[in-house]
Amino acid sequence: MGSSTRPEEIHSKYLSPASVIDSDNDQIVAYTEDLLKNVDDDPVAKAVSLYYAVRDGIWYDPYRPFFLPEHYRASNVLKSGKAFCIGKASLLCAVGRVAGIPTRVGFADVRNHLATKQFIEFLGNDNFVYHAFVEFHLLDKWVRATPAFNVELCQKHNVAPLEFNGREDSLFHSYDRNNRKFMEYLEYHGTFVDIPVDNIVSAWENAYGKKRVGKWIRKWEESRELGDRDFFTEEVTK
Repeated sequence: MGSSTRPEEIHSKYLSPASVIDSDNDQIVAYTEDLLKNVDDDPVAKAVSLYYAVRDGIWYDPYRPFFLPEHYRASNVLKSGKAFCIGKASLLCAVGRVAGIPTRVGFADVRNHLATKQFIEFLGNDNFVYHAFVEFHLLDKWVRATPAFNVELCQKHNVAPLEFNGREDSLFHSYDRNNRKFMEYLEYHGTFVDIPVDNIVSAWENAYGKKRVGKWIRKWEESRELGDRDFFTEEVTK
């Protein structure tokens, strides 16, 4: 799956640190080494271990800041312990590169049929624009992994947590455990070496409106938060 890439390009682009995906950060390196200290020296085994560590070790929170590179920087995500899909993908890319696995970030627009009532009202619609996933280069191909939702959140929404075996794509389920529509992929935006912050903000302005996005930015700059919101406690739509 994915577009073909020359071997030399894979090693030069997708193993190197970037501005946002700062895989050369000391804390990122130490975190990765600690996660892999008891893992076999096999790229697939390493990728699987890193995936689960980020999926469940970083709490999903969509009410995080979003408009500056520092908001997605892998080392900052690790420090805060909270992020939405883009920050979690940034961290997973960083630890993948530390582990010697060529890793990149991909984006797609998705429609979430089981988002919370409060979050849909916050966005103005149920489209999640520039949702992020990760691609590892394993066994001579690119394999997608989606670390966004921690297991506790999946249990609350009655959706099976996404598993990853390092050999097959791990993307959102189309239906939940009650056979209700869950996640629908609408449009892919390709893959990137680093987090394209300007693209993300521009796409959000187009999808949610410049006025609404500008209000979020002003609110964050004024109070360092997007209101008294706790996504985990919000009402699951039916």
